[in-house]
Amino acid sequence: MEVGESLPEAAAREVGEETGLTVEIVGILGTYTDPRHVIAYDDGEVRQQFAVCFEAWTIGGTLLADGSEAKEARFVAVEDLDTLNLHPSMRLRVDHYLARGPAPYLG
Repeated sequence: MEVGESLPEAAAREVGEETGLTVEIVGILGTYTDPRHVIAYDDGEVRQQFAVCFEAWTIGGTLLADGSEAKEARFVAVEDLDTLNLHPSMRLRVDHYLARGPAPYLG
């Protein structure tokens, strides 16, 4: 987040920077704080993942990967999800989105 920015504004900005898409945040999917999910980046940085996941609608832009944080970007049909090599924590988020529970996931 940048100073003066709300969390949804930061999310929309990050989506734009990493994918080229302009989005409108329309809801919150949940919070994800699994202490077993540790990410090691190519540059040597290691972090414990913490994420607030939002639901967003694409309202503009052209899908592309920024080459740094997003190495590939493409739309995938739901029926093709099982062909992807998704980290279990990422698949959990996709599954939560598809199930659309009555309240955001808190975990």
